[in-house]
Amino acid sequence: MSKEKIVKEAVEEAKAKAAEEAAKEDAQPDAAAAEEPLDEQDAQTGGKAGLEEEADIEGKDEGSSDTPSKEKKKFGRKPKKDKKDEKIEDLTDRLTRQMAEFDNFRKRTDKEKSQMYEIGAKDIIEKILPVVDNFERGLAAVPEEEQSNPFAQGMEKIYKQLMTTLEEVGVKPIEAVGNEFDPDFHNAVMHVEDEELGENTVAEEFQKGYTYRDSVVRHSMVKVAN
Repeated sequence: MSKEKIVKEAVEEAKAKAAEEAAKEDAQPDAAAAEEPLDEQDAQTGGKAGLEEEADIEGKDEGSSDTPSKEKKKFGRKPKKDKKDEKIEDLTDRLTRQMAEFDNFRKRTDKEKSQMYEIGAKDIIEKILPVVDNFERGLAAVPEEEQSNPFAQGMEKIYKQLMTTLEEVGVKPIEAVGNEFDPDFHNAVMHVEDEELGENTVAEEFQKGYTYRDSVVRHSMVKVAN
């Protein structure tokens, strides 16, 4: 006999025994119930009690099923708003939106005004800078022995007053000679080899540069060493 056949027979035998034991266990409660007969009165009483219990349970179920529906009807409805309240809410919403739009318009207008003012100011400063250059050239050309001349002193005072006024409105000269070359502020027009100066250092300034409120109005024209 093969091993597979032996295993198959053993499994079938185990299933048959399990079925017999289950049948015996099901038969035991039925036999115990048959040994204990009920009295007619008890049976009737129990029957009535059972009927009454069933009626009570059904009544409770019906009552409980009605209650949620009533509560749903009672609490499910939303109170209807008055037309005046709806009108007030609508007007309030419209007013809030208009105020927000006005605030945005005011901010945009202020920004545009600031930009226009800055553009206009830079344009005027660019036109004034050549006058400053001519003042500096004229004062530099005055001989040392004539610097005490009233005319020369008067021109120097006017130049200083002009520079003070420009500085008060935010115009400042760009530092160049001796500083490291910076393409954001300097415009290199010449290079020179000089061992005394460091690498990439501004050796000479041909035209002074200026800034207005941290923005460059005119770059410095410089000579860069090394």
